[in-house]
Amino acid sequence: MSELVPVLWICGPPGVGKSAVGWELHTQLVDAGVNAGYVDLDQLGMCYPESASDPGRHGMQATNLAAVVANFEAAGISCVVTSGLLDPRRDAPVDPLPRTAVTVCRLRADEDVLRARFVGRGAQAELVDEVLREAAVLDASDFADSCVDTTDLTVEEVVRLMRTRIGQWPGLVARASVAGPAPRRISHAPGPILWVCGATGVGKSTVGWQLFEHARAAGVPAAFVDLDQLGHFRVGDTGVDGDVDVDTGVDVHQVRANNLAAVWDTYRAGGARCLVVNGPVDDPSAVHTYANALPAATLTVCRLHAGPEELTRRILRRGRGGSWWQPGDPLRGQPDSVLKQVANDAARGAADLEQAGVGDHRVDTDGRTVEQVVQAVLAHTGAWPQASSRVRARR
Repeated sequence: MSELVPVLWICGPPGVGKSAVGWELHTQLVDAGVNAGYVDLDQLGMCYPESASDPGRHGMQATNLAAVVANFEAAGISCVVTSGLLDPRRDAPVDPLPRTAVTVCRLRADEDVLRARFVGRGAQAELVDEVLREAAVLDASDFADSCVDTTDLTVEEVVRLMRTRIGQWPGLVARASVAGPAPRRISHAPGPILWVCGATGVGKSTVGWQLFEHARAAGVPAAFVDLDQLGHFRVGDTGVDGDVDVDTGVDVHQVRANNLAAVWDTYRAGGARCLVVNGPVDDPSAVHTYANALPAATLTVCRLHAGPEELTRRILRRGRGGSWWQPGDPLRGQPDSVLKQVANDAARGAADLEQAGVGDHRVDTDGRTVEQVVQAVLAHTGAWPQASSRVRARR
């Protein structure tokens, strides 16, 4: 690998398309055989309330990004694409990231385009006005290495124009080989951590987010992590399809656990007193990987369960756009034939999790609303985060 890791930072106002463009570029790099990682900066700053010394959580996000890039590099990733906000009013919009070469590309759009996008989302007028004010500040800045106007362009057209503007980024990046497992990172930050897991389509993200909101409503400084968003990377010729990359031996769960440990350290230092995590787990050994990365925390694993019919219904709905968009969602936009196969696989996965008895608690979600599932989780966990249970050996 080169001495410095190339990092492309795609910035711009909310709604300009940063995440969609970043994910499309990452996909193109992966398809070209580049060992590339991707991280959405929004996923590295979900910690509330924000510190008065770090408005906008830009410092927190930069700290977490530096840690994630370092962990990706250790796993053999040669370059990283990231997307998120930058504040040009700060003295140093991009905080120095160790061992990285940062290229900043700013996306913009005409005012009427941004307004139409936000009105279409049902945003309140005062929020739209704030976004437009922020966009004007960015348009008046000159901190970025390049700028691409996204007005009336598709995502693919934006990426094509952006790649022209940034030249041959990431340059002649070698395909790094990994000799053995990635180094382990351990967090010594204490605190209750609730991990919501389960099969594809069971509702982990929705329920996890509502549990996070529950903690906030109770007045507990809280943070949230989606494990999938800490593990978007490709190493080797065939990529990562399961727990271990077949070419390099990279343990996907270990890389995510390293990133989770780093992010929890930052969140705890930023004032968080509890953490909600949602994400997949395939067997008890994977849970041990995360538990070993968080030895000082009180980790509680709650597994959501749904039957085959319910999983099929939810996966079809998600594939047809019936949930929020997230970078790297493998279901959104897929034909029904593919979604039904995913649902069949999810049903088998749910059965395997049942047989293995993964988790400290099991909550059936069939026929229940999100709020009912949340209340069931709280009943099982002793009104988490006020009470939580220790990791049990049966994991």
